[in-house]
Amino acid sequence: MVTAGRITKELKNHAPFTVAGAVSGIALMFIFQNIPEKTAYNIFYILHPAHVILSALVTASMYKIYKCGKIKGKCSLLGLFAIGYIGSIGIATLSDSIIPYFAEWILKMPDRHTHIGFIEKWWLINPLAIAGIAIAYFYPGTKFPHSGHVFVSTWASLFHIIMAKGAGYQWYLYPVIFIFLFAAVWLPCCISDIVFPLLFVDEKSPGGHD
Repeated sequence: MVTAGRITKELKNHAPFTVAGAVSGIALMFIFQNIPEKTAYNIFYILHPAHVILSALVTASMYKIYKCGKIKGKCSLLGLFAIGYIGSIGIATLSDSIIPYFAEWILKMPDRHTHIGFIEKWWLINPLAIAGIAIAYFYPGTKFPHSGHVFVSTWASLFHIIMAKGAGYQWYLYPVIFIFLFAAVWLPCCISDIVFPLLFVDEKSPGGHD
């Protein structure tokens, strides 16, 4: 298994994207806070699918690069699919839907719903996860997909909350929403992109040594 030092290094390298993503979410919250629920719903179902494909791409890429080597070596398609699918669908659902819904419940927002994408729009979300895994198999890459993943995840979480807000926000809700946006991005996205795929890599793998 890859050492804790390697995982810590990866987390540190990706931290700026996480901070920037959370800040951008707060900015968008001020701009779009008064849009209709239906509009927020439609935007969510643009951002959430984009999050899923980017998450699948970077999670499967991390696994392929560290487990099999970026150029040489072959990966089990079944293993790559399992890592990419669970890491994208599971974590994207937690990040974009479950954590925002928890925030909506805590804040007693009137129109709160979970909106579980891979069930609610299974015909869209699941094929995109598979597409992201397929891209990673042939063209693995992590830097741009991860940065895009963080921003898109923040925005998807934000519009999930905007859907539930009802008439509007009180000023004191903004710091609370910021905390939930940060949590929705930092923990799930970094876990899915970095920690989760590296749990299945050992020191004998082509990319698994320090």
